[in-house]
Amino acid sequence: MSQRRVVVTGLGAVCSCGNNVNDAWNAVKNGECGIDKITNFDATNCPVQIAGEVKNFSLETYNVDKKLARKMSRFTKFLMGASIEAVKDAGFTVENFKENNVGMINGMGIGLSDGLDAGYRKFLDPNGGVNRLPPLTAPLSLNNEAAACVSMYFGFDGPAWTLSTACASGTDALGLSMDMIRSGRMDVCLASGCDANITEFNIGCYSVLQALTSSYNNDPKHASRPFDRDRSGFVMGEGAAVLVLEELEHAKARGARIYAEVAGFGTSSDAYHITAPREDGSGGALAMQRALKDAGMNPDQIQYYNAHGTSTHANDAAETKMLKSVFGDYAYKLHISSTKSETGHMVGGAGTIEALFCVKAIENNFVPPTINCDNPAVEEGCDLDYTPNKGVACTVDAAASCSLGFGGHNGCIILKRFKD
Repeated sequence: MSQRRVVVTGLGAVCSCGNNVNDAWNAVKNGECGIDKITNFDATNCPVQIAGEVKNFSLETYNVDKKLARKMSRFTKFLMGASIEAVKDAGFTVENFKENNVGMINGMGIGLSDGLDAGYRKFLDPNGGVNRLPPLTAPLSLNNEAAACVSMYFGFDGPAWTLSTACASGTDALGLSMDMIRSGRMDVCLASGCDANITEFNIGCYSVLQALTSSYNNDPKHASRPFDRDRSGFVMGEGAAVLVLEELEHAKARGARIYAEVAGFGTSSDAYHITAPREDGSGGALAMQRALKDAGMNPDQIQYYNAHGTSTHANDAAETKMLKSVFGDYAYKLHISSTKSETGHMVGGAGTIEALFCVKAIENNFVPPTINCDNPAVEEGCDLDYTPNKGVACTVDAAASCSLGFGGHNGCIILKRFKD
């Protein structure tokens, strides 16, 4: 029996580089960095004072009722905005979207939200305590709140699931969404990822873990520098991205515009370490090999790889070994870039925003740059083409993106140009 094909028919994005797809893509395409000084809280006395914050965002732009918006956490607002943009972009309306066999699978990586942060502050305040807790602390702290709010807004009664596999959450959400459509359980799925973790507590947690760079507090635009020898840790980002996935015949029947086809997905577990990847990149390689097999493609059919590229010593070296393992000599011909150098690391939203950039790369035949890659760490084996500092116009018929999360969670999604 032939397998149901899955295509991308809508896109939505909110990130530090822009509050819609066009602004975000144009910024990333042109190597414009969204990382700056933290404004979400007073970071004066924090070892890390920079992040990829979303700027000037309001749900009023999307005509969402103010009272409703006040009942949402920050990560939910981001997901709501990106979902509304994606649904509209796909040619649906709020009224007719629910009439289709629709669901949502959202990736959440951390979820230490502003609602939880505010609740703890009230609870631990000498003049606070239980009776001073904000009434909505519990629902605003639930990771599933974002997908739940989106399902209520659009009124669809299919699954509204939340998946959490650290930095791989968004990519895994895409893969599970694809599988749900292939199986016939859904015809349309909002495949998404989001996080909003730029709180004092969360930045503190990753600071003491020594995962974040603290070397560029006075030079934030140059802080995220994947594959560069002067990299010293990742930069926390926030935001959301949504891809409307749809069964091909369903999309064709309603005359939908098709951006790309979701060709394959692979996943694996390192079974190795809670924060570090396997040094040889074998866990991520297995996920990519499974994605290629699922897509029925050979490695040399991929022109662009959007890297996990966190700007940490452990990730970038291991990921480069992973690519050499999977692609062999062709790895040196592959166009590679890490858009985290512009957006920061959106954690739960990383996989979906990076898949979205893969779709735009295919649509535009353009590979965005890895900015700040001034001196690739060749002494660590980082000697591939990371598209340093300036994007490249070239044919992109297929693109892959891997996400490699804490706990050894690896996910790989492959997208390709749609051909009927």
